[in-house]
Amino acid sequence: MGLRVLTCGFAAAALSVAGCSATGTTGTTPSGRQATTSNPAPGSPSTASPADLARKQASAAYVGMWRDVAEAAKTSDWRSPILSRHATGDALSVISRSMYADHRNGLVAKGAPKTYPKAISADPSAGPTTVMISDCGDSTNWLKYRKDTGELADDTPGGRRAITAEVKKAAGGWKVARFAVEAVGSC
Repeated sequence: MGLRVLTCGFAAAALSVAGCSATGTTGTTPSGRQATTSNPAPGSPSTASPADLARKQASAAYVGMWRDVAEAAKTSDWRSPILSRHATGDALSVISRSMYADHRNGLVAKGAPKTYPKAISADPSAGPTTVMISDCGDSTNWLKYRKDTGELADDTPGGRRAITAEVKKAAGGWKVARFAVEAVGSC
């Protein structure tokens, strides 16, 4: 599957993350319904297939990436070590370059994006190493501001945008390898 990598300044700070914990994620679906996923308690029997487990772990890595990006974007710290916790390769490069550009331009982000990830494929099915994520992320409350004045950087509003991400299994866990963020209103 071809995947374009976002290279345009995070698409206005790109997106914000819903709350996430080690036991699951909670958020509101685009239709307004409460969405909760949970992982089995440690030590409890699991009936999840390898593909189901991969989808959950990859989705958690995806949400973690946006949480890390939102945290580092508060100061536009392109060198923050948290950026590599859930991102690698092209994804990490795009994030770092975009954040560096914001740093040079005196911009920071306030707020946080909301994500609604859906794992749309896990390959190979017997022991997945790649999971594709589809999202309709919301950057409404995650905007860029001038660091010196605290004023909005521009009059471009945030909003819902289609996001596709490729998440790969690595030695240290699942990490987002590539992602593409579409224009506001694309989902």
